[in-house]
Amino acid sequence: MKDLKSGHKDAYDLILEAIDMGTYGPGDRLVESELAERFGVSRTPIREALQRLETQSLLSRDGRSLIVASLTHDQMAELYVVRSELEGLAARLAARHATDEEIRVLRAMVEEDRAYLTDPTALARANRRFHKQVHLASHNRYLVQQLDLVHRTMALMATTSLAAEGRGENALAEHDAIVAAIEARDGDAAYKALKSHISIAFETRLRLDAADYADQV
Repeated sequence: MKDLKSGHKDAYDLILEAIDMGTYGPGDRLVESELAERFGVSRTPIREALQRLETQSLLSRDGRSLIVASLTHDQMAELYVVRSELEGLAARLAARHATDEEIRVLRAMVEEDRAYLTDPTALARANRRFHKQVHLASHNRYLVQQLDLVHRTMALMATTSLAAEGRGENALAEHDAIVAAIEARDGDAAYKALKSHISIAFETRLRLDAADYADQV
């Protein structure tokens, strides 16, 4: 069965990963039978996963069909406010509690991710991996759970801000500053560096959305 070959992921994780990777984007219809065939699982766990995703507002109803939800401008703004505070807190706690090994991994990620500067999709995956490592380095399970929920909702955005010209290189410089603050065990600096990083990402996304809207008018 395909789900067993995919690291023992259940139907929920498989669908969520497909949304996160852009296989299904905002407005795409999700059909039980097609998902069951794609992932090699029965329709019952698929149905349960879809219900769970709908409860979490990651899917919405379009008549009798379930589609991948999309975020309004206000929802996106609200999400970034919450993300900024939670990510900043994670960085502050990481500066206090991260092990030396975890900090070395973060530093290595910054260097390794330079290889993806010409590939926004790969860089977006690397970016999620970096942020997840900061979350884990906070050593606060409840904060990690809340950030997982925020990042799941981030998958409802059709494009990555890293696609903007020059954004990838600047984002890595911001990651470098975050890691430097964590290395220095400076919680306040880590908090400010990560909040600034999220603020710039939000501004970049707003500019991209404005440009897309102008093209459609």
